[in-house]
Amino acid sequence: MRGFERIVAVRSGCRTQILGLMVLSALIAVPAAAATLMVGSGQPYKAPSEAVAAARPGDTIRIAPGTYYDCAIWTTGNLTIEGSGPGVVLTDKICQGKAIFVIDADNVTVDNLTFARARAADGNGAGIRAEGINLTVENSKFVDDQDGILAGDNPKSTIIVRNSEFDHNGACEEGQGCAHGIYVNHIALLRIEHSRFFDTQIAHHIKSRAARTEILDSQIVDGPDGTASYLVDIPNGGSLLMSGNVLEKGPKNQNHSAAIIIGEEGVSQSTDALLFQHNTFTNDGPPTSFVKNLTAAPAQLIGNVLKGGGVMPLIGNATTR
Repeated sequence: MRGFERIVAVRSGCRTQILGLMVLSALIAVPAAAATLMVGSGQPYKAPSEAVAAARPGDTIRIAPGTYYDCAIWTTGNLTIEGSGPGVVLTDKICQGKAIFVIDADNVTVDNLTFARARAADGNGAGIRAEGINLTVENSKFVDDQDGILAGDNPKSTIIVRNSEFDHNGACEEGQGCAHGIYVNHIALLRIEHSRFFDTQIAHHIKSRAARTEILDSQIVDGPDGTASYLVDIPNGGSLLMSGNVLEKGPKNQNHSAAIIIGEEGVSQSTDALLFQHNTFTNDGPPTSFVKNLTAAPAQLIGNVLKGGGVMPLIGNATTR
């Protein structure tokens, strides 16, 4: 009997160990549930930067309306950072000498935020500095920044901007180069949809070194006081699609050669397609060209409406209909 009891006890102990291991394995296999981190007065986190350390992949950072003199460096990927209502403004402070939000993480969405008065000593203070792979910006505003959005080289990255406004951004500091409404370096794709660029100063509304740039159903307008150079600058070539946009060069623009230019810094990447269709361009300044194409790829101009004095449809290689 005693031997039998020992065998039963051993077997019972094995079952307990096996069940314990199964429960532990199941717990490890189930990912932690995504959390919503609340930011604002009376919330667990008083400012966006306070939520950085607590953020985990899949979380949402929800910021209450108010003005935040704050900046943040986001290093956790798969985040959504959003305003919980209108009037969420981050202003007057940058991190790492770069931006109000430095996003050094992959697959981040920014929604319903305003970034204002970003200034850096090097002239490139940005509302958002994109340093990871894949960024989506929706329903957001960039006001009086040096750069609205500035992205470094990342050939795997896609940046998508939707339903957003860029107002009175841009700068050119002596000896430091220029800042723009949006400036992306060598990424896979820049896609801009249903957005508005207005009153850009000195530099360009959009400058893109992306392998492919798509600008759809947007407004890119100098207005009466904008002093921008080009509306769209694709300095190293790369494919470009512009469709359904409203464009205007204003009376104070600082570059009368073209509204859109491709290849003006030297073509260093493949330019497979250049398509401009159903855009409306108005020239309120001195004579200019709508498109200046310095690449060997033929640009296609289809169904565009050109208004104002002295507008040449295209300089360079193209087909027009």
